Amino acid sequence: MVAESRRVEGSRRSAFALHGLVAASFVSGLGTAMAAVAVPWLVLEETGSAVATGVVGFAQLAPYVLLQATAGPLVDRVGPRRIVLAGTAAAAIAIGAVPVVIALGQDELSVLAALVAVAGGARGLADAATAPLLPALADAAKAPIERATGAYAAANRGSLLVGMPLGGVAVALVGAAGVLVVDAIAFFVAALLVATLVPAAGVRPSAPIGPLRVRAYAAELAEGMRFLRTDRLLLGIVTMVAATNLLDEALTSVFLPVWARDSAHSAAAFGLIGGALGLGALIGVLLGAWLGPRVPRWATYAICTVLSGAPPFFALAFSASVPAVVVVALACGALGGALNPIVGAVQFERIPPPLHARVLGAVKASAWIGIPFGSLAGGALTSALGLTPALLVSGAAMLLTTLAPLLFPAWRGLDRPATASGGVRQDAPGPA
Repeated sequence: MVAESRRVEGSRRSAFALHGLVAASFVSGLGTAMAAVAVPWLVLEETGSAVATGVVGFAQLAPYVLLQATAGPLVDRVGPRRIVLAGTAAAAIAIGAVPVVIALGQDELSVLAALVAVAGGARGLADAATAPLLPALADAAKAPIERATGAYAAANRGSLLVGMPLGGVAVALVGAAGVLVVDAIAFFVAALLVATLVPAAGVRPSAPIGPLRVRAYAAELAEGMRFLRTDRLLLGIVTMVAATNLLDEALTSVFLPVWARDSAHSAAAFGLIGGALGLGALIGVLLGAWLGPRVPRWATYAICTVLSGAPPFFALAFSASVPAVVVVALACGALGGALNPIVGAVQFERIPPPLHARVLGAVKASAWIGIPFGSLAGGALTSALGLTPALLVSGAAMLLTTLAPLLFPAWRGLDRPATASGGVRQDAPGPA
């Protein structure tokens, strides 16, 4: 009886820790979403250049992707909780320094780019460590992996829903620099939540702490990449998501703010549309988390991918109406949000737990590798062709990319394999 009581109490504490991690992700995502409005708007105000906006976006996202790709072995040794705390605090300091240097009159583009690069790298480090924490806490809390990944994705999407409209309104009220002060506070609060709600016990380093030789570090990184290359389904997901992320980043970091400035003449419109994407995505994530264990994964993924990707580009190209674009953004956000629990569950099922930090880092970094170039491509296309042609070209590219799950057989591996008794197996580890 005493042992059973302890087991139940331990499960409750683990559930509380899982909720704490989700809450911290929401708060840090809130800061990131507000910065996603404030930083490009600040650059547009200072330079009036879509190209400069793309350059600063690249400076922020390139370190994020690099740290995602290379931090796995470090996370294994130092421990995911410690890395999350250090990375989130460093991001708070870097983003909080931006309004300080502006107040001092040192607001050159190179200084801004350097500070957002540090913040982006720190967030990449923290996010690389968050991924291994999630399945460990979910397992300890006896929570289905679709529900845990859905809750985590819902926190991220919910922060986008709240953060982007709030950021747009706040920019209009207090200016972009003032919003970045709030962003820094949000990152500090997120670090505090992890420090107080996620216990150190049970999330200690998976490898001995000590000096790590360069050759050994490289070998461990290569192990993660080798696993990814041998799993055709994961490789297909990563490849397609890399392409769609590149195009989505061009949309959100360049096309949308330029459209809001030129057509709606308001930062609030930028935030409102971003918020509609976030609201839709939150609805989709919650539905996906609820229905995830029961729906066919491949059919759901294929349909939602095609219907969610290209329409926002065409809506901006053919309409100057904020309400019309908001409706499209809401619908496409919901369809796209339903994909997150599916992708998260498939990743955790197929990757062995000892390789989570390395492989998940490689997965996310590979999927995000196009994002920094999305800002550059969006700025270059807008400068060379004009906004409407750039939107049409990018929308057509998105439509072609999202047809992949319908065309290639490896994507059928999204569905759970049948058991010998004719049922559906809930886990599918190992490469395809």
